[in-house]
Amino acid sequence: MSDKFVTHKGGCHCGAVCFEVKAPAVLELDECNCSICAMSGYQHYCLPFSQFRLISGLDNLQLYQFGSGTAKHPFCKTCSIKSFYHPRAYTQGVSINANCLNPETIEEMRIVRRFNGREWEKTFQDNAYQPPGE
Repeated sequence: MSDKFVTHKGGCHCGAVCFEVKAPAVLELDECNCSICAMSGYQHYCLPFSQFRLISGLDNLQLYQFGSGTAKHPFCKTCSIKSFYHPRAYTQGVSINANCLNPETIEEMRIVRRFNGREWEKTFQDNAYQPPGE
């Protein structure tokens, strides 16, 4: 296993939205059971804004918000894939869907924490959220 940082590339299904991130080759992921994450199979890797760069597709993103309206869920207008978003629990950064990364730079992906997003307020009050590696 490796904890070296590499540049991962990723994006949506049709390729209109592309991004790159600086992150370890071994990704420790969060899994959330809220309605949107559970339905879409989203595997979270959270990182600071400084480690994320949108390469293309800004004009092809549509914004979705629900509940409190705090989280920002941009998705591709063409293929409807949400490859990253701005989470309610981590306002200092972005969450990428590890399933939307190109596999060539990934040594391993593993779920290290399950987040009870169905009871977000209670979960967040009981345990202040800290993304993996922080």
